[in-house]
Amino acid sequence: MEVVRPGFLPDPDRTREEMEALQRDIAAAASFEDDFGFDVAALELAESPTDAPTAPESVGEQVTLADGDAPVVVGVDQAFVGDDYSVSAAVAIRDGRVVERAAGRAALELPYIPGLLAFREGDAIVDALESLSVEPDVLVLDGSGRIHFRQAGIATHVGVLFDVPAVGVAKNLLCGRPREPLDDPLPEGARVAIEADDSMDAPDGTVVGYAYQSRQYPNPEQRHVNPLVVSPGHRVSAETAVDVVEATCTGYKLPAPTRLADQYADDLKGD
Repeated sequence: MEVVRPGFLPDPDRTREEMEALQRDIAAAASFEDDFGFDVAALELAESPTDAPTAPESVGEQVTLADGDAPVVVGVDQAFVGDDYSVSAAVAIRDGRVVERAAGRAALELPYIPGLLAFREGDAIVDALESLSVEPDVLVLDGSGRIHFRQAGIATHVGVLFDVPAVGVAKNLLCGRPREPLDDPLPEGARVAIEADDSMDAPDGTVVGYAYQSRQYPNPEQRHVNPLVVSPGHRVSAETAVDVVEATCTGYKLPAPTRLADQYADDLKGD
């Protein structure tokens, strides 16, 4: 893969004001509408969670995508080696197989600052994605996309950098207002719209993503799974972003692309 907008590279030497200004420029360059040439249904995973591997041991391992000429979906996740550097894992899946894995590494030059995650972790992600020989049809990243103070979370930042459709999958809500309360457990498959609030640059009330209940226990009153927070990164709509995540979940909470990337990132920490 090649960076197509190098002016948006996440330079950690920028001041905080410069980083925030750059994010606003990235948001202005991003598209939160569907702009891709693949069929989301072609991403659909097998229903049985027992068919999915626990880790991609080698290129070519089965991950139970539906048969056919499926598009390439690349999962991206990060891990940290102390306070020294981060590692990024990219796992490319097509036609039911992991077709390629790539690793990236970069020194950690910033502390964690809410809303500026891309400037802390972005160099390692760029390193990993530039190492991929396959061209992804869609990226699924661990982190937010449009659900961000300046509409430019890590999924938006990376999607715009490479001009590739991208989806952000976060475990916690950074900002925004759920259209319905999320205090009670949601049934499996439920989608609750997240609207922009006054902490965000987006117009108040704009649907910027969804809380999506990818998995739930039979008796959620006794034990329950929290929903994922899904948002468009670039060249996908909020609704389609959830469709992509739903299609790539297979009984687990996390979609297979980021789940496998998470496992690979953990392996890289020991290398």
